Amino acid sequence: MTTTTAPMEMIVPSFGSDAESGRKLAVICSKGALDMAYPGLILGNAALGEGVELDLFFTFWGFDMITKSRMYDLKFSPVGNTATHMPAALSPLPGVTAMATHSLKKSLADLNIPEVPDFLDLLKDSGARLWACRLSADMNHLKEEDLYDGVDGIISASDFIEMTDGSQLLFI
Repeated sequence: MTTTTAPMEMIVPSFGSDAESGRKLAVICSKGALDMAYPGLILGNAALGEGVELDLFFTFWGFDMITKSRMYDLKFSPVGNTATHMPAALSPLPGVTAMATHSLKKSLADLNIPEVPDFLDLLKDSGARLWACRLSADMNHLKEEDLYDGVDGIISASDFIEMTDGSQLLFI
């Protein structure tokens, strides 16, 4: 049985001085595994849909989500993840990570959820600001040209704290 769904209508909130809600959300994305990349993206998308101003800060392993050389190849490892409902002895076997990654990507695709790079495009087009952590960039010897083109800049943690003053903060 084949089902088709209509494309999602894009909601682009206005964040000017006349913004009605004045609500702001700052999400720190610190994990780069496939299963940990989506919570921040999904919550950010929900916030934008509600007219909430959104800033995403990518740091440590979350940097994989915005690094051009890695963002298309995020993996889901069941090792140590009890939510996979798999015997612990099986998860480290060769091929299990590839199988788990494929299965998760298929489940997400079946729900019409875009892959991480496409999701970043959706968020950016909807008004999100994407920030790369200066420390993470330096640790990984990366420059702005190594990152997703929609990144607004590489900033320090202190800069992010200052610019998101008054925001609800989520650390993922």
